[in-house]
Amino acid sequence: MPRRPKAGAQIQKKIRDNDAVGFVNTKACKGCDLRARCTNAAFRKITRYTNEAILDRMAARLAARPEVMDLRRESVEHPFGSIKQWMGQRTFLTRRLENVRCEFSLTALAYNIRRALTLVGMVGLMRAISA
Repeated sequence: MPRRPKAGAQIQKKIRDNDAVGFVNTKACKGCDLRARCTNAAFRKITRYTNEAILDRMAARLAARPEVMDLRRESVEHPFGSIKQWMGQRTFLTRRLENVRCEFSLTALAYNIRRALTLVGMVGLMRAISA
């Protein structure tokens, strides 16, 4: 049976390689009038990432200018569509996250080289590499 946390306890933990802080206040939950709306459990655990303030500021900026997300979506979708069409890469050939990251890095490198060749040509690319 898991131990019940102490009132006002802070719990340090990791969630997907991100530092997080959990907070529990069992005494406050016990006497709270809003508990029925908040949780069915004996108490509520609140978890925040240590860098969540940055995420909150980003969400506020995005809420103020939602058209920025449309612009980003347009600029990001083109490379992925090109990779799928040009290179026939609709699925990853490897398994496990580390291997998929490596495979995608190689694919992105090939895309970037091909794109550079299209934009500046072979002569311009060789001049840039030798500089």
